[in-house]
Amino acid sequence: MFLEQFPQDGKPHGWIEVICGSMFSGKTEELIRRLRRAEFANQKLLLFKPKLDNRYAEEQVMSHNGSSFEAIQLEKATDLYDHWKKERLVAIDEVQFFDPEIVRVTSDLANRGVRVICAGLDMDFKGVPFGPMPLLLSCAEYVTKVHAICMSCGIPAQFSHRKKKDDNQVMLGAKDEYEPLCRACYNKIQH
Repeated sequence: MFLEQFPQDGKPHGWIEVICGSMFSGKTEELIRRLRRAEFANQKLLLFKPKLDNRYAEEQVMSHNGSSFEAIQLEKATDLYDHWKKERLVAIDEVQFFDPEIVRVTSDLANRGVRVICAGLDMDFKGVPFGPMPLLLSCAEYVTKVHAICMSCGIPAQFSHRKKKDDNQVMLGAKDEYEPLCRACYNKIQH
């Protein structure tokens, strides 16, 4: 588990944390948990989400379990700078939906001494890397991969199986559209 470390040598130290996994694995729950701890410690923070993700609320990030946290919607990654007022913690949910510029923006913030926490799907419904996630994962100091439970056999699941026939990479949805599956169960359905 990640333990926050704030060096006391007077220099700003920033880093990137990525929380990734399949749908229903608890990515947003873990993101909100980390934000609540920082909030309790009176740390100034901002949470962003892509404008595309309007499933539950426009001005909140909400987990499938109902946990929520106030958030700012962004059209594109660089819009973050319009809202950032030197907060030491910046979080981004559903990061896979952002343009590739998100990798440069998060690295820039970390270079300025900001703790950046990103959460998102590492793979799409076809089981291939999703959007900017591969580059973001390679730049991150800390990566947490969370797993759901396979809806078919009950072991840890890392794939997001789309139940409905739709070949678009992006299709917002929840339990009616997606289910988590382990590798073996996912491969049975795909072949």
